[in-house]
Amino acid sequence: MVDLADVRAAAKRIDGRIRRTPMFAAGPDLWFKLEFMQHAGSFKTRGMMNRILTGPVTSAGLVAASGGNAGLAAAYAARELGHSVEVFVPVTAPAVKVAKLGKLGARVVQEGGEYAEAYAAAVVRAEETGALFCHAYDDPEMVAGNGTLGLELDGFDTVLVAVGGGGLIAGVIAALSGKARIVGVEPVGACALHAALRAGRPVDVPVSGVAADSLGARRAGDIAFELARAAKIDSVLVEDGAIIEARRRLWDEYRIVVEHGTAAAHAALLSGAYRPEPGERVVVLLCGANTDPADLTT
Repeated sequence: MVDLADVRAAAKRIDGRIRRTPMFAAGPDLWFKLEFMQHAGSFKTRGMMNRILTGPVTSAGLVAASGGNAGLAAAYAARELGHSVEVFVPVTAPAVKVAKLGKLGARVVQEGGEYAEAYAAAVVRAEETGALFCHAYDDPEMVAGNGTLGLELDGFDTVLVAVGGGGLIAGVIAALSGKARIVGVEPVGACALHAALRAGRPVDVPVSGVAADSLGARRAGDIAFELARAAKIDSVLVEDGAIIEARRRLWDEYRIVVEHGTAAAHAALLSGAYRPEPGERVVVLLCGANTDPADLTT
């Protein structure tokens, strides 16, 4: 289990290698944490830096599987730390993410129609080569690194977190449990953690929808499930239409460009899936912006 001590240790380890991202006041009791301004465009750079720095990394380098953001974080961290990296992504990964992987120096392998298939191929590759396998979310060092985001939040009542495999919300729980209410937000078509909490164990779920490229884990991570169950977090679901509207509203009202998975957290407020009490101080984690903004004005 990952706890606050692990998160604080990660913060020391990655200090100077990640950005302390800003807060944006969006209303009297609403703030956005602008984590999409992190290196490589998402929170995952925090976890990936911590994972690689705890090693060990051999001459075979690194292997990662990703819907996009974890691969970008692995590519960025590997470049900064002087390692080679091979990233497996599904054929459905957005072209903008695949192109950026190449620019960061990663060798990109497209395998399967969803993250689970890319993951299986990456595991085989790491075993064959002896490369360090960097799990996108269900790894204690990844979770602890992601949790450093939570150390930058103080004085708030509630934190809304978009959830895929659970690597971010697990880190936030480790950092903030007992200090703030933590609400996991998932699309109806990709709700692995929500289903796990209902079933009492991680279970496979079908994956579809506009946010599947970043929140499309077929099964929640064991670490996220255990931490979420122990903390008794709130878990809500949002429809694709609400996610699309939230993403457009973030652009129209604040000129903030994020990916659909990130917009899911804000969609919980706009759709009423989560309704704060009067005076409740809410932070929405805007955790990733590796997206094609072309459709925001249409």
